[in-house]
Amino acid sequence: MSLWIKNAVTISQNGQFVRTEIILDKGCIHSIGIGQTLAQPDEIDSLDIIDAQGALMTPGLIDVHVHLREPGFPDKETIKTGTMAAARGGFTTICAMPNLNPEPDTVEKMSAVQEKIKVDAVINVLQYAPITKGLTSHHLTDQQALLAAGAFAFTNDGVGVQTAKTMYKAMIEAAKNKTTIVAHTEDDSLLFGGVMHEGVRNKELGLPGILSITEASHIARDVLISEATGAHYHVCHVSTKESVRVIRDAKRAGISVTAEVTPHHLLLSEEDIPSDTSMYKMNPPLRSKKDREALILGLLDGTIDMIATDHAPHTKEDKNKGMLNSPFGITGSETAFSLLYTFLVGPGIVTLSQLVSWLTTKPATVFGLNTGVLKTGYPADIALFDLNTEKGIFAKDFLSKATNTPFINWTVKGTTLMTIVDGKVVYKKER
Repeated sequence: MSLWIKNAVTISQNGQFVRTEIILDKGCIHSIGIGQTLAQPDEIDSLDIIDAQGALMTPGLIDVHVHLREPGFPDKETIKTGTMAAARGGFTTICAMPNLNPEPDTVEKMSAVQEKIKVDAVINVLQYAPITKGLTSHHLTDQQALLAAGAFAFTNDGVGVQTAKTMYKAMIEAAKNKTTIVAHTEDDSLLFGGVMHEGVRNKELGLPGILSITEASHIARDVLISEATGAHYHVCHVSTKESVRVIRDAKRAGISVTAEVTPHHLLLSEEDIPSDTSMYKMNPPLRSKKDREALILGLLDGTIDMIATDHAPHTKEDKNKGMLNSPFGITGSETAFSLLYTFLVGPGIVTLSQLVSWLTTKPATVFGLNTGVLKTGYPADIALFDLNTEKGIFAKDFLSKATNTPFINWTVKGTTLMTIVDGKVVYKKER
């Protein structure tokens, strides 16, 4: 299929909207007209025309941190529903975490997941492999073999690597294999049964807290190991001002460290938690206002490289048990862009071009992906957004199996109109 998208706008580096049209052919971007009208190429016989009607056109969004829950937990999410949800959010490439059952810690298990992705995914899915067998903190997986089987990078997301010895060995292997260690940073010995941030609100609700140093101390350990081994080290879902400081200092020292932050940590703090409700329970937890401010500053000064959702679906039954007994995690794929556009770009905290970069170009650059830009010859991965119409976030509209998010009933702009992967429309919203 060949597509001709007309009457779209793109955002320039100086923040100006520019009328743009684009022709997609054979899964790639054939030609782009910025501020000008394209002519139909002689080599393309027919084109399906899409009138964008002034919508914002961006490269397809990239999310380096999602949970698809399959295999093992299909009641929470599947590869099909998770990728459909991501497509509804404008994402064309997502990176799936390996805390599955079974974990893809061998070539056979990784190959099985890859085959399932080929059959069921509606967008591009890059599958992480575990750092260690069974997501423990002991025996390393065979990185070289798993990379050959299609692994994207290596992480023990959800639990973290508890021993410095294991992380050191993992980073030595990662440097040798030119791959990335992606870290859930959490020192279990400092958890003390916490379920939300150790601050003001947990005391008001009578709930055990999670210390900021639980996260920051692991990052401090790991950046020094990264320096010693030369491995690329990427920090998941940064949430505290101390963590931002450690990462900033490490970058200034020339250490190969990158980091991500979630939409919910950018938009909410512990003070927004209204009661003992698990819709606000995530790991890491919502922190203080000062932490939230530090995260935004970290994005703006380049300490934090990108935004990732940590889309973590759960069933209603699992999430209906209060803070103490419900699992950590909220969904994010379907709401990320609209929330960030409305509540960060709208008030002028960040620019639209910055937001688009953090969701496209930056993750592509950090992880060496051949996508995330609108250039001829690149994959035809495109998203169109309505920046003007206000819409409510309603559970009934979700394509994910799960609706565990505190953003239900929020009103936003920037909803996805269309998502295109390899030149094929995989999501379309009726106007």
